[in-house]
Amino acid sequence: MKRGALVAALPLIFGSAVLLTQSSGPVSSSSSSGASTFVGTTTVETKALPSRSDGDLWPSCWAGNGNLYSANGDGKGFSLDGDFADVAVSEIKGDVGDLSGTTVARGDEVGSVWSGAGYNRKPTGMVCVGDTMYVAVQDLALDFNDVPAATIAKSTDHGRTWTWDKHKPMFSDHVFTTIWFADFGKGGAAAPDGYVYAYGLDGNWRDSFDDTVVDPQSVFMARVAKSRVQDRRAWEFFAGSNDRGKPSWSRQVKDRMPVLTDQRRLYAQTYGTNGSNLSVISQGGVTYLPQQKRYVYTSWTEYTFEFYESPTPWGPWKHFLSKDFSGYPWSTSKYGGYGVTIPSKFVQPDGRTMYLQANVCPCGGGGIGTSVYNFNLRKVVLTPSSTAPVTDLPGDANLAAPSTGAVAISKSSQSGSLALLNDGATTGSENDFDDEVKGASWWGYTWPAKHKVNRVDFTPGAVSAQGGYFTGRPRVQVKQNGSWVEVGSQSVAPAYPGDASAGANTTYTLTFPAVETDGVRVIGLPGGTRSFTSVSEVAVRYAVELADGGFEATGSGKPAWLFEGTAANGVDRGLGFAHSGANNGWIRTSGTGWSALTQVIPVKPGTTYTFGSWINASAALPAGGGRFGVRVGADGSEVLGEQTFGASTGYVHHEVTVTVPPGVQAITLYAGFTAPGTDTFIQVDDFTVS
Repeated sequence: MKRGALVAALPLIFGSAVLLTQSSGPVSSSSSSGASTFVGTTTVETKALPSRSDGDLWPSCWAGNGNLYSANGDGKGFSLDGDFADVAVSEIKGDVGDLSGTTVARGDEVGSVWSGAGYNRKPTGMVCVGDTMYVAVQDLALDFNDVPAATIAKSTDHGRTWTWDKHKPMFSDHVFTTIWFADFGKGGAAAPDGYVYAYGLDGNWRDSFDDTVVDPQSVFMARVAKSRVQDRRAWEFFAGSNDRGKPSWSRQVKDRMPVLTDQRRLYAQTYGTNGSNLSVISQGGVTYLPQQKRYVYTSWTEYTFEFYESPTPWGPWKHFLSKDFSGYPWSTSKYGGYGVTIPSKFVQPDGRTMYLQANVCPCGGGGIGTSVYNFNLRKVVLTPSSTAPVTDLPGDANLAAPSTGAVAISKSSQSGSLALLNDGATTGSENDFDDEVKGASWWGYTWPAKHKVNRVDFTPGAVSAQGGYFTGRPRVQVKQNGSWVEVGSQSVAPAYPGDASAGANTTYTLTFPAVETDGVRVIGLPGGTRSFTSVSEVAVRYAVELADGGFEATGSGKPAWLFEGTAANGVDRGLGFAHSGANNGWIRTSGTGWSALTQVIPVKPGTTYTFGSWINASAALPAGGGRFGVRVGADGSEVLGEQTFGASTGYVHHEVTVTVPPGVQAITLYAGFTAPGTDTFIQVDDFTVS
């Protein structure tokens, strides 16, 4: 579809509100669906493999004869010596990287234009029932902003001739006028029943410019018996589901309810003239993956591909990836596109490797010419989450090494490649400049299986006045149940300055209490006049690491230090009582009994460690009343090594050296005292392990 300067026309509405919902009640309201926990990692190639063809959109279906059939808009199809048409159908043979095809029908041979002057035909969906094919064709205004009508044509001779009701469209009044179908493989053989499942948008194929009339952020759904696809009276619309997920259906289109609503708006504001405030629900495709027993819906914005998955055709649909190709200009090695689908013919036997089709208009931004205004494919690898138990032992290994299955992630990437994040070198530079006035930048990894992590070594790349650094202190987030949450008690060394003086290729070590997770990232507010950060390397470890030893950490999640006993306790912040830095821990009571600050620390069996701390004890503490040491055992009660102490006139350094018994992978470090019944306190600071 030769769209002109599409980006300049996209609307500025609703700010950057974020809401993802899934239809739930019998016929009523929607509730939050959350993020996907089924998908572990996803990789999407940034460059596609083109074919000798011309056109865009390319909805397709895999027929029973083994060939792929696809419909394009605005082009010559696969017969480059033929005529240009607003809609054409081609027969495609071959496999990825070696495709050839023939255009078998075009223009008036495929469908009608119902809406008069100012409208063209555009194909939006195809489905094969054995060797019988159907193509959904809509009337799209020449300015791309109005889709009033759609119909479905049928072919029983592999696309050579098509029949449809020439007296009226099947769908009108802007309702369900952008239609695509669930792809159930060769001839539809993997379909669960005798229905064809269809998905539709109201009002437009990519967005609506009048939110008071239609809903541009919802996907609706219908089903129809395979033998009655062109019989509008036989269509049933999804009308909600009950608490057990059983769907309701209605023959009345007015009863339809969304199967997916996603109110996110991306690129809320840009520096230049690139489009902004983009909605994420658009014409795409739904493909069933039998090996994974999952449906995948592919959508897009001007700069991103959007991915959702569901265990049933009607949901619950959950978002699992926003692949950001960044704002224009794109390059010959990095580009996104529109009309995003996954043809089932190219899903590999492992059910994880597949190929995605998307197009880039030659008249839009990006400067990549006509190289992808054709039927083209790029590899996608979708790996499910693993439920395998975590087996990590503490050590120096980089859990982000390629051998671990780590997939690098970022908000976007100017070059399109994140290979340098885990290449072992700290001298390169990548950045996420994308013309957006960003509120957050991040660099990190996801894994198919969970790992224990407690340390991230972050090395920025090039820094300038335009950006490359975080404003303020970068933070660590981990992936929990599909969502990103901030870890607690985060410390960074050396101190991060929060401006351009952070410098290029300087490694900052962020430590925090150990956590099990299948993703980790360094995130923060990008700095500079163009709001971006840079990176050279991100290493992730499960180290023998004491978290927040100086009580200087930030973060609202799990604290590093726990407490046992009944005394008052806390952290003095900036009160001048610290041994070093600004803060220190304390315990104080006038009562009796044992109270202590404790921390569980990962260790290697059979290894000797020295633990240290600086402690200041008040005059009321009797000699031997205080104890600093290490415990082991299932409940952490068996003393492995201990040093006692009493009153002091200032901070005194205490050390305990122990050898970890076989099979022990964690110890409990403690510092506390048995209170004598009078006002007694200790101040603690600068815990270490070596």
